[in-house]
Amino acid sequence: MFSQVGPPMFPGNYNDNYLIQQTRDYVLIRAEMGDIVRVIPLNGRAHLPSAIRQWTGDPVGHWEGDTLVVDSTNFRATPRSRFGVVYDGMTDENLHVVERFTRESPDMIRYKATVDDPTVYSQPWTVEIAMNQVKDRLFEYACHEGNYGMTGILGGYRAQEK
Repeated sequence: MFSQVGPPMFPGNYNDNYLIQQTRDYVLIRAEMGDIVRVIPLNGRAHLPSAIRQWTGDPVGHWEGDTLVVDSTNFRATPRSRFGVVYDGMTDENLHVVERFTRESPDMIRYKATVDDPTVYSQPWTVEIAMNQVKDRLFEYACHEGNYGMTGILGGYRAQEK
């Protein structure tokens, strides 16, 4: 799993862009890295039963003024951290993340996430990140064999064009 997907959503060393879309009932956050979409209901439903566990948790969203608040619980326990590092014990099934998305300007969202996992951490901790708008399109994440094959692919296409 990639740290950029979240929650919490940490910038990676590349491919850390998002496409955020909203309908009346849902917010969708598509992470460029891994091409994974988080679906966040805004319909006021309660969290799923605790026996139902998901990799990115069970999100429930609501608005507090201009801030989207996303409360996520019911994370699937795994020895691989969802923070992008292979390290046992960084999180477990008691993880609870509250995210806040606040638009501070036309091209910037302030992202704030509080992580609470009482069996792993002695106290909750919070991260805050400025998410700046990018005008480029979001592309599907895919490996291209280190782009070594790209020369041959494009060369073949150029030969076809001739």
